[in-house]
Amino acid sequence: MCKIVACLSFMLWVAIGLAGQQVCTDVTVAKLVDVHKLDVSLLLDIRYATTNNFTGRQIYPMASCLLVRPAAESLVRVNTKLRQQGLVLKIWDAYRPHSCQKILWQVVPDERFVANPARGSRHNRGCAVDITLCDLSTGKELEMPTAFDDFSPQANRNAADIPPSARANSRLLEAAMAEEGFTGLSDEWWHFDYRDWQQHPLLDIPFTALGE
Repeated sequence: MCKIVACLSFMLWVAIGLAGQQVCTDVTVAKLVDVHKLDVSLLLDIRYATTNNFTGRQIYPMASCLLVRPAAESLVRVNTKLRQQGLVLKIWDAYRPHSCQKILWQVVPDERFVANPARGSRHNRGCAVDITLCDLSTGKELEMPTAFDDFSPQANRNAADIPPSARANSRLLEAAMAEEGFTGLSDEWWHFDYRDWQQHPLLDIPFTALGE
């Protein structure tokens, strides 16, 4: 009997935890800014606005790059410093509506690579970016451990058997982002979360409602 009560208590705790993840659909609450308008030198390749992503489908109706303002301004500072080194950031993803998170989860229900929509992603809060480094003069991507959204062990930040130049480039990107308050996800060298992401709500506001 005690085991049954304990089990029911645990299930109730989980349910309360998931129920607490409220998803906001009020556009007036979404304090997102267009990162590219803050710094037009940033390169954009918003993969989920194309079919060139792991789903093979176009998930976003437009190539928008939105973040909460503190994260956006910090990312611009990162890019400014990198440009002084002859480098520039390329952005693959930023804010992602919660409804789009559900689509990604249906394809890859693996929390190492796709956040469970029951808890939501930092992307859904406008507090995460997927990025890489490019040569400022040519726009060519620098060598990195893997391609974007490569769900292999080599995508891990501490993976073995990574070419030295790729590891050095990845470490350079990680250090530059850390200086401005971003923390890298361990299993995805390209993914960075902005500090204080917990203070921002999960959002399910379509890009069309937020403007181009």
